[in-house]
Formats: sequence, C-alpha cells, structure tokens
Amino acid sequence: MSVHQNSWEAKAKAKVAETNSKIPAEWRLNQSSLDNAKKIKKLSGPFIESFLNDEELSIIRNDSTLLVEKVKTSEYTALQVAQAFCKTAAIAHQINNCLHEILFEQALQRAKELDEYYKSHGSTIGPLHGLPVSLKDQFHVKDADTTMGYVGWIGTYEGDKSLEKVHKVESQIVKELLSLGAILYCKVIFTSHSMSLSYRDVANSVKKTIFFLLLLNAAYSVQNPGQTTYPSTVGVLGTSLDALKLVTTSLLSTKPWLHDPWVTNIPWRQDIVDDVLARASSDGSANEQVPLKLGVFWTNRVVGPHPPIVRGLRMVSETLQKAGHKDAFLKADGARDIHMQLDLSGEPLIPQLREKFQLRIPMPLFAYQDLTIHGRDYEAAYSDYWNSTVNQDAYTQCINLLNYSVCVIPVSTANKDIDIFDKGYRPLNETDRKNWEAYDPDIYDGAPIGVQIVARKYEEEKIWAIAKIVTAALNARVS
Repeated sequence: MSVHQNSWEAKAKAKVAETNSKIPAEWRLNQSSLDNAKKIKKLSGPFIESFLNDEELSIIRNDSTLLVEKVKTSEYTALQVAQAFCKTAAIAHQINNCLHEILFEQALQRAKELDEYYKSHGSTIGPLHGLPVSLKDQFHVKDADTTMGYVGWIGTYEGDKSLEKVHKVESQIVKELLSLGAILYCKVIFTSHSMSLSYRDVANSVKKTIFFLLLLNAAYSVQNPGQTTYPSTVGVLGTSLDALKLVTTSLLSTKPWLHDPWVTNIPWRQDIVDDVLARASSDGSANEQVPLKLGVFWTNRVVGPHPPIVRGLRMVSETLQKAGHKDAFLKADGARDIHMQLDLSGEPLIPQLREKFQLRIPMPLFAYQDLTIHGRDYEAAYSDYWNSTVNQDAYTQCINLLNYSVCVIPVSTANKDIDIFDKGYRPLNETDRKNWEAYDPDIYDGAPIGVQIVARKYEEEKIWAIAKIVTAALNARVS
C-alpha cells in the first residue's frame, strides 16, 4: 500500500530520513555491522566500543566530574570530548534508533567556541564547561525540532506554525545548561503520550547500562495542558551520584526560580547532605550516629515484581542490615491534549495506549478541584502515616501522587541461572498472572537491576546522600 505524501506516515518517514542524514559519512556503519548488532543482546560496552579508537574510548569512559576536570586542566579539549560523544551517539542511533534530534554540527561548533574562550581567558565558562549533555525531546533548543514524539509537531512550535516561534524558542533549563558551559549534542527519543521526562548526562547510556537518576521535584517541573495538578518532573541521569550532584548543584547555582515561576526557591542545601553522610562511615556502615531506617516496598499487592527485582530488593535490605542500618518494611482533561496533538497530523495512538488514553468527556471543573483537594488531603494523611512508622517495622509509599523525592541506583544485573521462575507462585490476580507469564529468564539475562530510594517532598539532598550511603554499602559487600 502506497503512503500519501501528506499523510502522518510520510511525514514521520521524512523526519527519520532527515535525522539520519545528519550522521557524518565516516561514522556510518556498514550493513555487516548492522546485521551483527541484531544478533547481540548487550549493545553497550564492548560492542559499541569496538567502533571507537583509543582516544575516544578514554574520553567516554570518564565520569562527568572527571571529564570536566580534564577539560579544565587541558588534558582534553572540548572539541575532542564533543567528537567522541557525538560519534558514540551516532553509532548507538544506527543500532537502536534512540535519537529524535541530532545536534552534532551545533555541538562541534559550540565546542570550538568553548575552546577559543578557554584559550583567550585562561578559564572555563562554568562548572559544566565542555560536558556533553543530551536532552529528552521535550526541551526546546534553538534551530531544532521539539516533537515529544508527535508527528504534528514536526517543523512547528508545539503544533504552532508561527514563524516567530518555530525553532526560535529556548527552554529555560537549556539556557542555564549553556550558560554553565554544557554542550548539547542530541535529543533522545520521547514516546508521544509519555508521562515522564529527564535530561541526561549521556556520559552514560551509550557506554554503560549502569545509571543513576535524581528527580528534581523541588527545582524543575514541566507543565502540560490539562495536567497541572501533578506536573512532569525533570531528572538528571548519569553514571555516578557525583555526576548527578555536579549537574544539579550547577543548575541551582543559576537561581532558576528568578526566571521560571514554576521553580521552587530552594538552593542546594549542603548542610542536609553533611548531616546524612555523618550517619555512616565511608563504607556505608552505621557509626555512632543514628543509623538509617529505610522501608522496603516489596509489592503493591496488584502485580508482584519479577525475580530479578525481588533479588535486588533483598540485596539492598540484607546489605543495609549487615551494615548496621534499620530495615523497616491522572488524565483530568479526558486525554484531550494528547488527541489534539495527534490530530495535527492524523497520527493514531500507539496500540498499547489506545484503551488507556481513549477520548473521554473532560472532567468538570468542580470535580477536578475536588480531586485536587483529595490529593492534598491524601498527602497530609500519608505524611502523618509516615511519621507514625518511626518505631515500626514497615511502611510503603505512593510516590507519584505524593510527589516525593526520588533517586534511582543500580544494584546488580539479572541472571538467568539465579532469577528463575517460581513455579509455586500463585498470581494475585489476572493482571499479575499475565505479568508473570511474560517473564523469561533468558530474555532478561544481563539486564540492569535498580532500586528507587524515596524521601519526602523537597528532600533531594537527603535522598542523594542516602543513595550515596546505600551505594557505598553495596560496593563494600562486593569487594
């Protein structure tokens, strides 16, 4: 069946071709390499690294904190770093189609300008000078599309074709990253209708499957039409906790609340970090101070976690106990905004979301207000519940509704010989049965296992410090 040139399929196809055309010829993979990629389960690490030379490997293997330091001391130029990351991203994209926007040309030009600045002034522009950063495709960068996966947004400003807006708007966080010296080199895939977002220090995803994530509830949120009660939250993704702190503290140093009314006026509070870290030794073990007390959310009683996740939770729980710590156990607009963006091009909902996001009558204003009040009351009630567990052994969290602070850390990787299916398991319900039948140890073998650590609202510093202690304890267990 032929595709009409004005159809959403044709527009999507043209956009993909345009994006791929921005990959330099010398970075393109031959058909043999592409065929080999289809046979390999783990594409990060040795496989991708086989396409890089020694200098490029030495660059991308650096943690972000080391990378900016080496640029600052002239061990690397910003241009060397940008070229290494752009090439690695180009290889990754050809293998698994992970980029919405390729900004390599802009990135290399930016790197040259940073090097010239350093040469002329003898200093860096800011703490992120020369650090390659990729963005999820929800942030506006000048001279580039922002589509969020909507075909109807291609070549527009969120569907608006006004010439004064298209490719001329820059998100506040983009301005701040650039003012700090960062190099923006790509925008990663963002499925339309997605309910979460992050921006990345991609010194991570193309070279490792291990990652850390810190959501900045206190600092940044993104308002979507019809979804103002519980907005999306910006997060930093990197290969170390120190990388998360570097980017987070750098962003907060710009005082973003002076420019964005949605940003809460809370600078990075190092005293909170120091107080938490003082409760453990360098190996994560409890000291003479008050030990940590963490609850474990084993199951939501709707769908049980797969064997690798259960093992990850047990590893953290057992490690913390041995270390001396305590182990205590919405679519308000009727999905109209989503359909409005899809209608710009005639693009349909993807099959997995057709039932969940089918068009409904919008929620009446008073009902919306009533639910907002219920949400507020729930937050207050849950806060009281959390307080009541100080001397108890268990509690759970309703993280999304409560907008709690979150940090994700890696624990291990799935192992088909260990994480086997429990034949004696009795499903909690039909959904749980389907979930368990979908588990295949061979398919998940080698996949990363992570845990999400949660604290109260506006406690990013605390949750970062707790993650630091938990990670230290896990590393001590391995060594």
